[in-house]
Formats: sequence, structure tokens, C-alpha cells
Amino acid sequence: MKRSRNVKIVATLGPASETYDTIRALFEAGADVFRLNMSHGTQAEIAEKHAIIRQVEQDLDRSIGILADLQGPKLRVGVFAKGEENLVPGAGFRMDLDTTEGDLSRVCLPHPEIFAALEPGAHLLVNDGKIRLKVVSCGADFADCEVVIGGIISNRKGVNVPDVVLPLAALSEKDRADLEFACGLGVDWLALSFVQRAKDVFEAKGLADGRAAVLSKIEKPSAVERFSEILDASDGIMVARGDLGVELPVAAVPPIQKRLVR
Repeated sequence: MKRSRNVKIVATLGPASETYDTIRALFEAGADVFRLNMSHGTQAEIAEKHAIIRQVEQDLDRSIGILADLQGPKLRVGVFAKGEENLVPGAGFRMDLDTTEGDLSRVCLPHPEIFAALEPGAHLLVNDGKIRLKVVSCGADFADCEVVIGGIISNRKGVNVPDVVLPLAALSEKDRADLEFACGLGVDWLALSFVQRAKDVFEAKGLADGRAAVLSKIEKPSAVERFSEILDASDGIMVARGDLGVELPVAAVPPIQKRLVR
């Protein structure tokens, strides 16, 4: 029987939930949409999960939604000579384009587009916001920072830049390949990560060309500021509270979520 509720449940599939029996049990328990995370697993593995979902759909004669979640641009530091360093509050720390191994004073940040957008006073968040750096001075290939919140920084940790709109497309080359692959499989939805403006959505919709609907993930302050234009361009919206809570004070996320849902 069709479920008599408006709220839908999205279940992310992973190594513990990729078999026919498990996926069928999840659907029968109430899952309406299965999320395929394009950040993890090969395209062959994604295709296998997709085929199982469609088999469950056929066997139960019930429509099941499939959402392919594109990874989006990932910003990461380089590597350290010792593998990791402990940054102390108040200390200076430089990020630059020098590809040599990092130490307690600096590390490579191989993203010139970040330096192009930074201004003094902006913040860099490392390792899901556990480390906070404040930009003191910057140029085309460096940013000298003060450690505001310290901690262990190690190889290839992620970097968030909450205070500026980065000149980055929401779709990386990997995302473009994954988008075409997912549309070829026949997914119902594409989730677009780290959307900053409506332009990002229009690009994805142009590539999808009607083969899948586009859901914009609101996980950056710039997306909150430009929400109206992003909403108008999108087929659906996801309030991605995890990443949003890294770039904004955690206490600010619930009221923002309520406003966006309204």
C-alpha cells in the first residue's frame, strides 16, 4: 500500500546496507528514497547498488526513489613531514602554494582560487572546524594566519572557507563524470554539494538535461544568503546541517533551517 504520509525518509546506503535483503528490509521498514554517496565507492559499486534497488522496486511493484549525491569540490591541505603537527592558539601559521612538506609553521594549500578570494580577517576552518585560523595578511600565493583554536592538523585534512564566496564551480571534473554516469543509470535525483549561487544549479540542470531532478544542498553561508535565487533554480532543497554547522555557529543552524523550510 502507498504510505499515507507526506514526510519521506532518505536512507544512505553503505557497506553494511548494500545487499538485496537489507535494501528490501529498509524499504519495507519505511525508507522512501535511497541515497548513493558518490564520494565513496567506484562507479561499478554504485551501479550494483542501483540495480539492486530497481530489482526490489520491481519485485514489490512499488516506486522507490534513488538520489545520487555528488561529492562537490573538496578543499584539502597537503602533507606534513611528520604526518601531523599540534597548532597552539596565538601562534602564527602560513598556508601557501609551496608543495614541499609542511611543518609547525606552514603547509601547502593547493588551491590558488582560495588565496585569490581571501581577505584579512577571514577565517579558515580545518578538520571539520576543529581548528580555526584567522587570516592576518594574504597574497596571491599565501595566507599568514593566527591560530584562534588549535589542535592536531595532519595530512590532507579538509578546509572550509566560510567568510567568502570562492570562485569555484560546484561541479568538479569528477562530479561531471559522476553526473553523466548517474543519469545514464536512471537515478531520480541528483544532489548538488556546496552550492553557492543559482549559477551552480543551472550548470547541473543543463548537464542533466531533464534526465534527473536537481536537489541543492544548503551547506554554506553564501547559500543561505542567496537562498531565494537558489530555491527558484532548484527542483528540491536539502538543509545539510553537518557542513552548515561547521561554517556557522551550531546554535544558528536550527533557526536557519526553520526559515529555509518555511
